[in-house]
Amino acid sequence: MSTPPFDTVQRPRIWALSISRLRDLFFDIAGEYVERADLRIVAQGFEDAVREIEAAGASRPDVVIAGGSNGAYLKTRVAVPVVMITPTGFDVMHALARARREGAKVALVTHGNTPDEVRRFVTAFGLDVTFASHQSAQDAESVVLDLRDRGVDVVVGPGLVTDLAANAGMGAVFLYSRASVRAGFDTALEVAQATRRETIRRQRLDNLLQHLRDGVVALDSQGRVEAMNQRLAAVLGIDPAKAVGRALLDLAPDLAGSLPDSDGDAFCTVRGASYVVHRGPLATSGAAAGTVLTFQESRAVERLDRTLRSRQRVQQFSARYRLEDMVGASESMQRVRALVQRYARSDATVLILGESGTGKEMVAQSMHHLSARRDFAFVAINCGAFPEALLESELFGYEEGAFTGARKGGKAGLIEVAHRGTLFLDEIGEMPLSLQSRLLRVLQEREVVRLGSTEPTRVDIRVVAATHRALTAGIEAGTFRADLYYRLNILSIALPPLRERPTDLIPLAVELLLQAASREPRLAARLPDAAAAGRVLAGLAEPLQRYAWPGNVRELQNVVERIAVELAEMETQTHVDLHAQAGAQTNARRNGAIAQPLITRDMLRTIAPEIMEPHHTRSKKAALTLRERSRHVEADEIRAALAAHGGDRDAVCAALGISKTTLWRKLNAPR
Repeated sequence: MSTPPFDTVQRPRIWALSISRLRDLFFDIAGEYVERADLRIVAQGFEDAVREIEAAGASRPDVVIAGGSNGAYLKTRVAVPVVMITPTGFDVMHALARARREGAKVALVTHGNTPDEVRRFVTAFGLDVTFASHQSAQDAESVVLDLRDRGVDVVVGPGLVTDLAANAGMGAVFLYSRASVRAGFDTALEVAQATRRETIRRQRLDNLLQHLRDGVVALDSQGRVEAMNQRLAAVLGIDPAKAVGRALLDLAPDLAGSLPDSDGDAFCTVRGASYVVHRGPLATSGAAAGTVLTFQESRAVERLDRTLRSRQRVQQFSARYRLEDMVGASESMQRVRALVQRYARSDATVLILGESGTGKEMVAQSMHHLSARRDFAFVAINCGAFPEALLESELFGYEEGAFTGARKGGKAGLIEVAHRGTLFLDEIGEMPLSLQSRLLRVLQEREVVRLGSTEPTRVDIRVVAATHRALTAGIEAGTFRADLYYRLNILSIALPPLRERPTDLIPLAVELLLQAASREPRLAARLPDAAAAGRVLAGLAEPLQRYAWPGNVRELQNVVERIAVELAEMETQTHVDLHAQAGAQTNARRNGAIAQPLITRDMLRTIAPEIMEPHHTRSKKAALTLRERSRHVEADEIRAALAAHGGDRDAVCAALGISKTTLWRKLNAPR
């Protein structure tokens, strides 16, 4: 009989199996468990019950309840827990007392050996009871007939025995009570709940195992498979369900001799692929009862290593400048922006040419921000700022003990830190010759060897180099390798000096003044925008544009900082409202009056006397050196453009905005 339908997902399935009068007790108390279990009473026993359970498939019971020989039979033949109905001492006493009222000679028949406590109970009360036991259904019938022949009047026993005694014309007293059956049902509920919790736990663990990216197998102490995830099964080409209980080396003979002998790591090859195998203990109740093997594909390890190295210290090595930070609307700066945007889409090495202070690192950072490598490190190093030995260790890194004072555990070089990002080599023309050959190998092979090591480390980097020197002159002088130059000069950007873009000078000065004001509390509120800053600098346009600016933007920044300091001092001493005074200047100009500038030329002469010097008093030698330097940079830019346009001079002239005559003259000018 089945109970009314209810939610079987939450309630355990319990089957009560009996072919005797025990079934009547099951029916009597079934109603008490309807709310707590999906209870089914099945009139089957022994082999028929086994077939019934196996035929249930996914709907098979969580726990089976049975009594006597039927329960003992099922315990050894079904894969679900079997709870035996066990008579209590009160059941035995009550049944024997009833049997004595029904007959003079009483026998107690149990399945298996009669418990000692029952024998002691009978002896203590002076009862005349014959003890007998049976092991199977066939055995029970023989026992009952033997007792009849011995003159026994009443038989006390489980359902099968009492049914046989009644059929043999003897008195029969059923041994079990509602209390013993109810206790069996309660035990079955506890077992079912514990089994379900264990099943859910195993399912979660199995789900976790199946979602691991690595192959995993758990082995018992004999090397037999206890569990295996689908990933490893696919690698070995086996069915994980059929692998359980079999020796791993029988399933995969190729693994023999390559698995770790003890806890730790080893390398092995499976079907042509390399794996890192980790061995660890499989602990049960505090003792190691087996082994867990984890198979990780070596290529995945390499990818993970590259990702970890690329993510390390990204915050310390990040690009601050973007393309919009580059101020200037001149034609030359528009050409620079176009090249930055174009080259950012490529991974080719870039050489940035330009005088000191023209913003070479700003260009490199802008290119990094626009590239696909923007989420990774931008690592910059000035090749002229370190002694040769220190530069080598900073660039290439070192192993522990590589030299005196080497850090314990070694150190990754900046080339490794830039993995998957951009490596900016500023002042590349200052790099010692001995390191140029090592850098050349990095560019060619995309791998780096630390000092003190023989193992190369693969790196994925985009290299951007910059110099204010004419590298071709360094090649002629023997201070720069020609092969390295051609490795660096794949793409090239030449930055114009500030004197060649005078229209950009005032916008640049305004932006620099706003930056200086933001750092000076006395000016931050007085110069809120570019219009206010522009009015402050209105009277300085002519001398600023006339000056040659040999230090370029860096020198302009220094001058603007001096102006900012002067403005802050003026406000402190005279309490002048710069914003209001700048507005008064505007009104004066509208009314045709002569407006007095905030920073006069006399003040500028005091602040930056070099700017106000007459043009003819400037150093001829410095101008000549600057001119020579400019020629080298222009020639390098033209050669880079020729390489980019496949030698097409017409295309180069159009791109650079020069004539063929100018192109020929600049390429052949004395150097």
